[in-house]
Amino acid sequence: MSDFDDLAHEQQLKRLQALAEHALARYDCIPAGATVDMINLSENATYKITDPASGQHWALRVHREGYHSDAAIASELAWMQALRADGAVLTPVPLPGRDGELIQAVDHELLPRPRNVVLSAWEEGREPEGEGPHLMDWFAVLGETTARMHLHEKAWQRPDGFERHTWDFDTSLGSRPHWGRWRDGMGLTPAIEDVFARTVDLIERRLDRFGKGPDRFGLIHCDMRLANLLVDGDVTKVIDFDDCGFSWLMYDAATTVSFFEDRADVPELMRAWARGYRRVAALSAEDEHEITTFVMLRRLLLVAWIGSHSETELAQSMGVSYTQNTVALCEAYLRDFG
Repeated sequence: MSDFDDLAHEQQLKRLQALAEHALARYDCIPAGATVDMINLSENATYKITDPASGQHWALRVHREGYHSDAAIASELAWMQALRADGAVLTPVPLPGRDGELIQAVDHELLPRPRNVVLSAWEEGREPEGEGPHLMDWFAVLGETTARMHLHEKAWQRPDGFERHTWDFDTSLGSRPHWGRWRDGMGLTPAIEDVFARTVDLIERRLDRFGKGPDRFGLIHCDMRLANLLVDGDVTKVIDFDDCGFSWLMYDAATTVSFFEDRADVPELMRAWARGYRRVAALSAEDEHEITTFVMLRRLLLVAWIGSHSETELAQSMGVSYTQNTVALCEAYLRDFG
């Protein structure tokens, strides 16, 4: 844990804001007097930069210390740029600093070490509505978009030195978890821990049988929620590739219902996603059937994330109730898949 992590949350926000404002001097495209407003804090801090004179916007991401290496961030940007250039999906356009580099290591006297910063052109659009009569249609769009990205990745020649996290059992719920241990989730009791442990064991056994063949495991977005789509007229864009990495293709399906995996309409949403996927790429009945395992994997992974990110607004809004509401999902999964 760094010195920064020991600070109170409000102090962290102030120091990140100061660094983001300081970083603007690295870019010729941003005029003096631009404003800096935080729009999201998760693994990273993301800011909306605005030129009051012209109304032009940019997106600035301040990367979390130690989460991704320089090579991993460069790899994320490489895939984003390739997806856009090859016509698979529209993605944000990263912008270079004055030195021509897309990744800027920015230091500030209030922080013990430099932080990696990336500036992108602002993408217009709105997040699709997560409720209402068109929700099934949007999940079909998610399926179509995901399939296009999967097909692109299979044909794309990754550059030398490409590096991203692997999201498999071991790095999600096993011995080397990227987001902390599920046993450290909020509100665990001995009874809940027992149900979770039996579910984790079943997930591991099923994933071992499912395997990691090239038709099932590869480079994926890993966070394909409606919140990471932007709809601009007839165009749908994909944003926030920070979690992209190597995992099961069907894990992308599970991430679409992140934080509401227990809703009654989730099975119907998954069927809509599969229908959309099949408009673009093949999807076997066996792979579709196993999506439930990936939904459980994601759910317990988010229990761990909430426990290790208790300072964020999202984690605080979900809290203990998210852990408690996971129990019924686990029991159903153990009954139906055990």
